[in-house]
Amino acid sequence: MSSFKDAFLAFAIEREVLLFGEFKTKAGRLSPYFFNAGLFNDGDALKKLGEFYASAILDSGLKFDGLFGPAYKGIPLAASVAIALAARGVNVPFTYNRKEAKDHGEGGNLVGAPLKGRILIVDDVISAGTSVRESVALITAAGATPCGVTIALDRMERGSGALSAVQEVERDAGLPVVAIANLRDLMAYLAGQTAWGDTLAAIARYRAEYGVD
Repeated sequence: MSSFKDAFLAFAIEREVLLFGEFKTKAGRLSPYFFNAGLFNDGDALKKLGEFYASAILDSGLKFDGLFGPAYKGIPLAASVAIALAARGVNVPFTYNRKEAKDHGEGGNLVGAPLKGRILIVDDVISAGTSVRESVALITAAGATPCGVTIALDRMERGSGALSAVQEVERDAGLPVVAIANLRDLMAYLAGQTAWGDTLAAIARYRAEYGVD
């Protein structure tokens, strides 16, 4: 496992962004874990989260010219990732959208840098893929090219069909998805922590029923 994946999972658990227990998902499943990136909600946490995203993006080798953060969660994420990348010598512009277009001032529903070239979408997770589809439409309408999506955690869990939400995005939008960590990484991390034996067993049972590779 890449060191940044290990560090990210430890950080998410420490911040109680990643919780273990019994949680009901939107699909009505009882999941043994819950991930809420909205709880990375102070300056230090957001700074570190941006650095983890930057590590995953640079490790992937994906080529891009700018970042796009879909409203609302993607807005602070894209900003923090842009800052983290700049600190590593990769200075790229970022853009985000409003939910409702303005009819005064600069107008429109896009804020920040003009969308040009290859644009990487920054989001927290992919559930139904709605945010990605909307982002792709906005980027394409602006004359730029969506080139990928980066997220914090890939649950590797099938949706309504045989594929996971991430796999559906990769298939339907034709975009690679770069995650800081995925469920396989989480299970490997927990396997190295003796205190998490029962939790690992519960996740393994859940993955056997709902997981995809």
